[in-house]
Amino acid sequence: MNGELLSVLDHLEREKGIDREVLIAAVESALVSAAKKALGSQTEDVEVKMDRKSGEVTVFSGGKEVKSGDFGRIAAQTAKQIIIQKIREAERDVIFTDYNSRVGNVVTGTVYRFEKGNIIVDLGKTEGFIPKSEQSSKENFRQGDRIKAFVVEVKKTGKGPQIVLSRANTGLVKKLFELEIPEIYEGIVEIKSISREAGDRTKIAVFSKDEKIDCVGACVGMRGSRVKNIVKELQGEKIDIVRWSDDTKEYILASLNPAKISTVKLDKEAKRAQVTVDDDQLSLAIGKKGQNVRLASKLTGWEIDIKPKAALLEGAPAAGKKEAEPEAKEAGKEDVAQDISSLEGVGPKTKGLLEEAGLDSIEKIAASSVEELTKIKGIGEKTAEKILKSAKGLAK
Repeated sequence: MNGELLSVLDHLEREKGIDREVLIAAVESALVSAAKKALGSQTEDVEVKMDRKSGEVTVFSGGKEVKSGDFGRIAAQTAKQIIIQKIREAERDVIFTDYNSRVGNVVTGTVYRFEKGNIIVDLGKTEGFIPKSEQSSKENFRQGDRIKAFVVEVKKTGKGPQIVLSRANTGLVKKLFELEIPEIYEGIVEIKSISREAGDRTKIAVFSKDEKIDCVGACVGMRGSRVKNIVKELQGEKIDIVRWSDDTKEYILASLNPAKISTVKLDKEAKRAQVTVDDDQLSLAIGKKGQNVRLASKLTGWEIDIKPKAALLEGAPAAGKKEAEPEAKEAGKEDVAQDISSLEGVGPKTKGLLEEAGLDSIEKIAASSVEELTKIKGIGEKTAEKILKSAKGLAK
């Protein structure tokens, strides 16, 4: 019997990853409880010792050894229940420690089921879930599909560890690049910044520490093989790989790819860039629903205002007014950017939330979507619909 007990404990250690000492402590604790229940009032001083080599268990009560036959069926059942409980607790602790160390990394699992909009993922020894807010609206998964996800956080609950996963986090893209591009994993090529609208488009800025290695070429791979694998994993999401530069103008020019930019003027105090483009490049620079310029702004950390060349030529100041009129134009621009409070559903608090999210003008709000607005904490779906409808009406 003693040899069998040790074999069971060794098996649990291998299968569950629970330390043998933790299991032995669980057995000893269970037998103490069983002895107290069996011996009734004679339990003021109960001690259990288990030999680590032979597996022999000795129980002492009041300094005297208690024979195993004195426990009875109830005591044995109590011991069994406590051992099972302790093993479950130890197993949960092992899983929590394991996945807590993986926060900020990518794990692979299988889509197990769908529950109230969440995707439940089978990770092998446990389950994780992808909340609706962390899913890409353009992705579709079916039960049994293999899936990679970014570990956002691990919470301790009464039912065991709760592992929160994401398919929308920028960290997923970063880790996929690290896994796919050896130069990034080795630290030769560095990811400087990422901006993403999950399911649609990502911009990633990279920099090479070795002048002999082209950072963009390393990420793209031969005939695009490396980046294609990442795009495939993200189910067709477009990826723009941008060359990072400590020259702000060059960095902004690169961030607006594939559009060709004519000039860039910087206002360093306001951290705002005025970009001019040829008329035929305007729609490309702004992107569908303002997506390209919005992602470029997030990537560089600069507010980017795009104007066509023709508009600047038409509004060119007359001689003698070169200094006065640009200031007036800048003042007017500020008024437009701050006039979002005129929108229906936008009060002082909502205005602050929108500006924090980078939606500080009627034009930017009009180019966004209800889904994007509701991602801002504090703005509900009905309010988002009101704001968007009002912005589109004023932007016409």
